[in-house]
Amino acid sequence: MTNPNYARLQATAQRLIAKYGQAWAVRRETPPDPIYGGVPVVTTYPATLVPVAYEARYIDGTVIKTGDMQIYISPVGLPIEPTVGDVVTANGTDYAIINGNPNKYDGVTPVVFIVHGRIAA
Repeated sequence: MTNPNYARLQATAQRLIAKYGQAWAVRRETPPDPIYGGVPVVTTYPATLVPVAYEARYIDGTVIKTGDMQIYISPVGLPIEPTVGDVVTANGTDYAIINGNPNKYDGVTPVVFIVHGRIAA
């Protein structure tokens, strides 16, 4: 069941991300059909997001590396939930999603998507 408090939190997060964020994109590649083949289909979803560099104290060289970004993505108007394997474009750079947290506190309403992005090779 949807909790109205989380809808208000989502609206607050959307307002802050819209104020301080950027309009970029989330790309998802759908693999070809395993039986019929074909080519992968890449779909781009416009998103509003805020990329934030990790503080030096969190960079350990294994889980979090130099150049990794913590990316806050607004769920409002985004038809997908960013997951591992998607690519986020922020600051003109492509970041592959390594880990993510949908922040669905009530299990239904995503307040904000927080993903760990690494520069895509």
